[in-house]
Amino acid sequence: MKPVWQALAWTSGVIGAAVTGAAVGVAAHSTRAAVQRKGDEAFVEEPLGRLQPDRQSTVAADDGVPLSVQEIGPATGGEPALTVVLVHGFALDSRCWHFQRRDLPELLGPKVRLVQYDQRSHGRSGHSSKKNSTIDQLGRDLDAVLRAAAPRGPIALVGHSMGGMTIMALAEQNPKLFADRVRAVALIGTSAGQLGEAGLPRTWLSRANPVPRGLALLSELNPGLVERTRKMGDRLAWSIIRALSFGDRKVSPAVVDLMAEMIGATTVEVVTDFLETISLHDRKKALAALNTCEVLVLSGDVDKLTPFSPHAEVLAGELPDATLVKVEGAGHPVMLERPDLVTNEIVAMLRRATGMKFKKGTGS
Repeated sequence: MKPVWQALAWTSGVIGAAVTGAAVGVAAHSTRAAVQRKGDEAFVEEPLGRLQPDRQSTVAADDGVPLSVQEIGPATGGEPALTVVLVHGFALDSRCWHFQRRDLPELLGPKVRLVQYDQRSHGRSGHSSKKNSTIDQLGRDLDAVLRAAAPRGPIALVGHSMGGMTIMALAEQNPKLFADRVRAVALIGTSAGQLGEAGLPRTWLSRANPVPRGLALLSELNPGLVERTRKMGDRLAWSIIRALSFGDRKVSPAVVDLMAEMIGATTVEVVTDFLETISLHDRKKALAALNTCEVLVLSGDVDKLTPFSPHAEVLAGELPDATLVKVEGAGHPVMLERPDLVTNEIVAMLRRATGMKFKKGTGS
């Protein structure tokens, strides 16, 4: 029986990584401790994932799940000229936007409000039932956050991976909001559907793969056992996350640490609860609601979860006026891997959408 439990430790330790840009099938011989820390020097003074908001609140979703919301600005006080909302992806949390949270307030100026929140069952937000662990519900959650944190004025929505799918779900549910108030939408490393057709999800979301669904059953029957055995795979999981989430093998270990910490905080139960809704995601028709907005479609060209081809290309094909950006050498968490480039593209999108004069960023 020992090999079975070893396999469980491996699989449950990395399944979160698998569905966010990593997967099994890699000779993960090195561990975090063995990785040379060259490149970490730039992060000695960087409080990665520890930036504090100006205001923090809890918003109740329509089913009562508490959503943790953070707000930054406007520095001028009063009503903002624009509210920018950052929506994170699956098995991550709002900390994945660290660099954008750090730089956007200065670049966008004192009249702009920045809003972040943790999706249900992620980060500091409350745990959802399996029944409501759906992208449809995430769309309604985003609507609840907007009603509470941005009840008036123009809005820009920035979504990564499942966060982009959340924005599409809201567009399907409330197209009038996009026609009236949403000025810009950034879809980063995301997809309008058919996630099981290419990349790693082809294996992980396949109904022929018994492992994810076996873990789902086991996590329901004995969640404590799954989490304990998952910890046995943590050393290997770090290396797998680095190897398959990121495009650049020289990515700073400090950034991989943050990614691994977010994934590690997501239980196997939560991962398996969301697998079905991700596999069924199909929001091509909802994209029509975005035609009134300035749209940015951005993806890394070595993204293994939502490969640029077909996913970004399909989005751009459905949104012919969108700005399409392929980030060479970048993987799925492109906003962590190429933060300056992503931040600059967001600022440029907002400039096109609003005509407001924002500062120009630096770096690449």
